[in-house]
Amino acid sequence: MERWVIITAIIGVYLALTLAIGLRAGRDTSKSVTGYVAGDRGFGLLVMYFVTGASVFSAFAFLGGPGWAYSRGAAAFYILSYGVLGIAPWYILGPRAARLGRRKGFVTQAQLLVGRFPSRGLSAMVALLSLMAFIPYITLQMRGAGIVIEAVSEGNIPLWLGAAVAYGIVLIYVLVSGVAAVGWTNTFQGIFMLVIAWVLGIYLPIKLYGGIGPMFEAIQIARPELLTVPGLAADGNPWSWGAYSSAILVSAIGLTMWPHLFMKAFTARDDRILRRTVVLFPTFQLFLIPVFIIGFAGVLFVDDLAQPDFILPHLILSVDLPVILVGLFCAGALSASMSTGDALLHASASVMVEDAARPFRAMSEQAQRAWMRVVVVIAGAIAYYFALDPDQSLVVLLLTSYGIIAQFAPPIVAAMYWRRATTAGVVAGLVAGSLTTLFFFLNPELRPWEVHEGILGLCVHLPVLIVASLMTPMQDADHVAPFLDPDLR
Repeated sequence: MERWVIITAIIGVYLALTLAIGLRAGRDTSKSVTGYVAGDRGFGLLVMYFVTGASVFSAFAFLGGPGWAYSRGAAAFYILSYGVLGIAPWYILGPRAARLGRRKGFVTQAQLLVGRFPSRGLSAMVALLSLMAFIPYITLQMRGAGIVIEAVSEGNIPLWLGAAVAYGIVLIYVLVSGVAAVGWTNTFQGIFMLVIAWVLGIYLPIKLYGGIGPMFEAIQIARPELLTVPGLAADGNPWSWGAYSSAILVSAIGLTMWPHLFMKAFTARDDRILRRTVVLFPTFQLFLIPVFIIGFAGVLFVDDLAQPDFILPHLILSVDLPVILVGLFCAGALSASMSTGDALLHASASVMVEDAARPFRAMSEQAQRAWMRVVVVIAGAIAYYFALDPDQSLVVLLLTSYGIIAQFAPPIVAAMYWRRATTAGVVAGLVAGSLTTLFFFLNPELRPWEVHEGILGLCVHLPVLIVASLMTPMQDADHVAPFLDPDLR
C-alpha cells in the first residue's frame, strides 16, 4: 500500500473520532438557545482551559508560525509576545462580563454592549463587523486544513477537497451540538496538538542538525538576519519596528476582544474558573516554542519553498519517520485548524442571529436555533471560497481580522467602566474607527511608520467616542449602575 494512503487513512480515523466526540458532547445540553450558544453556562476549568487555548492558537500558529519562522525569522516572535499581553486584561474583564451575562441573560458580546447602550443599529453593526473579522479567520483555518491534507497525500487529495472534508465534519458537529461540541472537541484537539508540537519540535532539530543548539549556531552563520529582531518583512527586507510593535499591540488588544472568547466567558460555571484559566493560559502558549523551532529547522534544510506555510508538512514528509508518526503529526496540525474553526463558525451563527436578526424580528427558540444552523453553513461556504486563494498567507489573514476586532475594545471598556459614555458616542467611535481601519487597509502605503491599520483606527476611535459622549446627554443612572457595580469585579 502506498505511503500516502496509509497517512490519509490515519487522518481519516482522527476525523471520525473528532466527529464522534462532537456529536456525543451535545447530548447533555438543553435544546434552548442558551444550551446551543452558552452550553447552559456549565463549562469547568478543564474545558475552559482548552477551549480558550485551542480556539486562540490555530492553523496560523501550527502552520503560519513555522512558515514565518522559516521565511521571516524573528518576525514570528510577535505571536509569542501578544498572547501573554492579550490575555492579561481578561482576568478582570472576563469575570465581569460573565457575571453580567448570568444576571441579564447575555450570551453574546453585542448583547452586553447593547444592554448598556440600547441601539438596534449598534447591535447589527457589531454583528456585521464580527462576521467581517470571522470570515478571514475561518478562511485561515480551512486553508490550513487543506494545506496539510494536500501535502501528506502527495497532491492526490487537492487542497479544495481536503478543506471540504475536514470542515464538512466541523459543520456537522457544530450544527448538531453547538458550543458543547466546540468545548469537548477543543479539549481533545488541544491535548493532541500540544503533544505533537513538543515531540516534533524536539525531534526535527536533533534529526537534521544534531540538536537545537547546533541548529541555531548554523543559522547564525548562514542566515544571521533571521535571528535579529524584528526579523524580515514579506519582501525579504528588514521588518520595521513600527510594523512589528503595532502587530503585537493590535493582536493583544484584539485577543481580548474576540467575540468567540467573550462567548466562552458566558459558558463558564463561575468567575473563579475564568480567572484560573487566564493564569494557566501562558502554559498553553508554550507550545509556540516548538512550533517556531520546527520552522527554523527548515531554514537550511529546505531551499526556496514556494509557500512557506507548507514548511511543517514538507519537513515531516522529507525526514525518515514511521508512517504512523507522520499521520499523527498531520492530525495534530488538523487539530490546530479545526479547534479554532469550529468555535468561529459557531460564533458567526450566534452573533448573526442573536445580534443582527433577533433585535429586528421576534423569533422562537426553535427558529433561532434553525437560523443559526443556516448561518453556520453560509459562513462556512463564504470562507471556503476564499480559502482556495493560493496567494493568501495564514498570518496575514489573521492580522487582517485583528485590525477589525480591536475596534471593539473602546466600547467594551466604556460599557463596564465609564459612566459618562453614551450610545451616540459609542456608535460614532465605532464607525470612525472602523472606517479609518478600512481606509488604511486599502491604502497601506499611507500608513505612517508602517503602523498596523487597526492601531490607526483606534487613534481615531478613542477621541471620537470621548468627545461624542461628552456632547450628548448622560444615560440614566439606574440603567448604568448594574454595569459599573464594584461587586462585578
